[in-house]
Amino acid sequence: MIYLYQREDWPNFTWKEDKIINLLAEVRNLQGRILGRMESLGFELRQEATLETITLDVLKSSEIEGEILNPAQVRSSIARRIGMELAGVVPSDRDVDGIVEMMIDATQNCYDPISAERLFDWHAALFPTGRSGLYKIKVADWRLDDAGPMQVVSRTLGKEKIHFQAPDAILVANEMNQFIDWFNSQLEIDGVLKAAVAHLWFITIHPFADGNGRIARALTDMLLARADRSKQRFYSISAQIRTDRTPYYEILEQTQKGQMDITLWLLWFLNCLKSAFYSTDAVLDKVLFKADFWKKNIAVLMNERQQKMINKILDHFEGKLTSDKWAKLCKCSKDTAIRDINDLIEKNILCREDAGGRSTHYVLNN
Repeated sequence: MIYLYQREDWPNFTWKEDKIINLLAEVRNLQGRILGRMESLGFELRQEATLETITLDVLKSSEIEGEILNPAQVRSSIARRIGMELAGVVPSDRDVDGIVEMMIDATQNCYDPISAERLFDWHAALFPTGRSGLYKIKVADWRLDDAGPMQVVSRTLGKEKIHFQAPDAILVANEMNQFIDWFNSQLEIDGVLKAAVAHLWFITIHPFADGNGRIARALTDMLLARADRSKQRFYSISAQIRTDRTPYYEILEQTQKGQMDITLWLLWFLNCLKSAFYSTDAVLDKVLFKADFWKKNIAVLMNERQQKMINKILDHFEGKLTSDKWAKLCKCSKDTAIRDINDLIEKNILCREDAGGRSTHYVLNN
């Protein structure tokens, strides 16, 4: 099997302009419409949308690797780093803070050049204990392949399939120097296409012992932020890749085993990005709903506990709201929780959905 990096013309990627030009124009048009819509909202709502989007990006980028993070911790960690006040802030674990720090650095400092040292910092942030799960790994440096070649393998009962084998560790430093020089160069290439090429190129080198997918998506977001000419984020390519995870791996494998013409990869990436733009409407609708809610209820008197719980409902409240959950989250007695809830029912903010007994729960009165 010959992989891309083993070809004589590596890494001189080519593509058929006539095959992608219409789709690229459509993507750029959608991108402009989203950015225009967000510019009309004002700074605070743009900040809220950025918080929602980066939260989604971090959660989904981790999910792709099989890691489930706590949404409240992710939101709180992001809010602290972008200087945004957030009701119900909670402490966050080191692994949450690490991936958040990487994503914030990639998007908020998107115009700064990358370097081996910066990538090492990202890698160290992803693995603060120096371990990936139960296994100790080399952190903040290129991989060594002590246990054999870096391979992407799927295992079924009685057999395994090698989908990809990365360049030997001895080649990684030189490969990454070439990649970094290209990444930082001012080439005449569309910014969205550069993001697509960078993603494929980095993931093909696979320079780290672990965390390559998350760093590749951070680099992709970094170049998309440059293409947007905006450090604020309103769509998540990671969320869309998570949705399309199977075809994502399929097109990667097909491309890495193919020729230097990466037209099919670019078409897949552009369609994925187009879907991400359409999906962002849900994020924006949620932000607008929350803003509209507080605007309509600006004159309603609420205590601190009530404000905290209403914001939780408007954000990422999991499950159904009961008086027991209210008491636990607000660290108050159940009697106090019931008084808070009944007060909001009288003020037409909440309504009761009564299924009987302990199944009684409360929702916003829309």
